[in-house]
Amino acid sequence: MNRLSILLILSIFLTSCTNTGKSGQEASESTRPNVLFIVVDDLNTTLGSYDHPLVQTPNIDRLATTGVQFDHAYCNFAVCNPSRSSFLLGLRPETTTIIDNRKPIQSIMGDRISLPMLFKKNGYKTITMGKVFHGTHGGHGDPDAWDEMYSFGKTELGKQGEKRNMTGGVLKWCWWQATEGDDEDLPDGQYARKAAEILRADHEEPFFLAVGFHKPHDPFIAPKKYFDMYPIEACDPPTLPEGWEPPYDHTLPGQTDIFNKFTEQDKREFLRSYYACCSFLDAQVGKVMKALEESGQKDNTLVVFFGDHGYHLGEHNWWNKVTIFEKGTNAPFIVAGPGVDSSGVRTQAMIEFIDIYPTLADYANLDSVPDYLEGESFVGVLEDPTQTFRDDVHAVVRRGDMMGRMVKNERWRYIEWGRGEHGNELYDQVNDPIEYNNLADDPEYSDVVKEMQERL
Repeated sequence: MNRLSILLILSIFLTSCTNTGKSGQEASESTRPNVLFIVVDDLNTTLGSYDHPLVQTPNIDRLATTGVQFDHAYCNFAVCNPSRSSFLLGLRPETTTIIDNRKPIQSIMGDRISLPMLFKKNGYKTITMGKVFHGTHGGHGDPDAWDEMYSFGKTELGKQGEKRNMTGGVLKWCWWQATEGDDEDLPDGQYARKAAEILRADHEEPFFLAVGFHKPHDPFIAPKKYFDMYPIEACDPPTLPEGWEPPYDHTLPGQTDIFNKFTEQDKREFLRSYYACCSFLDAQVGKVMKALEESGQKDNTLVVFFGDHGYHLGEHNWWNKVTIFEKGTNAPFIVAGPGVDSSGVRTQAMIEFIDIYPTLADYANLDSVPDYLEGESFVGVLEDPTQTFRDDVHAVVRRGDMMGRMVKNERWRYIEWGRGEHGNELYDQVNDPIEYNNLADDPEYSDVVKEMQERL
C-alpha cells in the first residue's frame, strides 16, 4: 500500500472517530479525495512557472507553488483526439488505433473503461464541461461516464471585435480576434463560472470534476484586455539557425510552405494572440481555484492541471502541433493537493500521459482498475519529487500512411520514420535543446543511435 493511501485511510479513521453525527460509511465517503481535473487545449509551456519571460499567468504560477510541477511530462501523440483518447483510456495510441481527429473513441471502446467511468464506478459524482474527450457528439467521448455534462457557446457580444487571418484565409483556423465584452461572453469564461458554482455547492459524495478549457487552441480568441497585455513589439519570434532545413519533407507536417511566407508582422501577431489566450486561460483557472479555496474542500481535493500536448511557436519555422520534437510533445503538468508532500517543487522525473490514469486510480485507491493499462503510477514522485520515474518516454505521429516513432531519455531524442525505412533523426538535447542539428548519420554517434534504437 502506498503512502498516499495510508494517509487517506488515517484521515478517514480520524474523521470517523470524531464525527459522531455520521455513520462510518458516510464519514468514509465524505473524506475520500475529490479530483479537479483541468485539461487545456494546445497549451505548451508558455507559462510564468515554466520560466517564460513575457507571458503573465499568475494563477497557474500560484498553483505550481502549492504542488509539484513536472518539467518533463510528455504526451504520446501531439494531436488532440489521439492524445486525449490515449490518456483517458491509459493506452498508447498504437493500441487505441486512434491516430487522427476523425476516428471516434466509441468505435474502439468495447469493454474498456475510461478514467472518469472508473471514478463513477467507485462511487464518485462525475461532472464534465468543455473539451475533455475530443468532443461529445459523433461517438467522441464517453457520455455514460458522467453524471452531469455542461456545454456553453459565445454570446453575441463575444462574437464581435477586431480580427485577422494571418494567412489571408489560406488556413481557415489561423486567425485571431480581440473580442468585445468580458470573459463570460466566451465559452471558457462560462466554464469557469459553472465550475466555481459546482465547487461551492455541497456534495454528499466525492467528486471527479473535469474542466476542459479551449484556449489557447486556435482560432486565437480572447477579450481585448488580454491582447492589450502584450505590445506587438515585445512579441519576438524565435530565430532559426542560418540555412536550417528540416532533415526530411515529413519531419514536419504539410503547410510548411504557408508558414514560410509568414511576415515578421504575421509572426508577432501569432505570438501576441497565443499569449493573450494563455492569460485569458489563466484568469479562468484563477476563478476555479478561488472557488475551491472558498468551498472549504481544497484540503481534500487533488488538482491535476495540464495541456493535452505541446505546441510550436515558430521553432523549426512551424506554428502548430503534430510533431515529435520537444516542443510538440512536452506539455505543462502540475499536481497539487492532499498527500502531495512538496510545494513549489519542480521535479525532473519523466512521465508519459498514459501514466495519468494509473496514477489517479492509485492515488484514490480505486477498485476494479483495468489490468490492461499501459502506463505506470507515479504516485511515488508526488510523495518525493526527487525520485526518478521513467528512463525514457515515447511518442508517435502520423504522416499519411507512415508513422514516425520517437524515444527520448535525459540526453537524446531519437526518431524513426517508417521504422527507419524513410530516415531517422538524433538530437543532443543538452547542447541542442531546440533540436536543429540531426546527428543520426554522423559516425561519431553510431553507438548512441544503436542504443536509442534498442530503447525504441
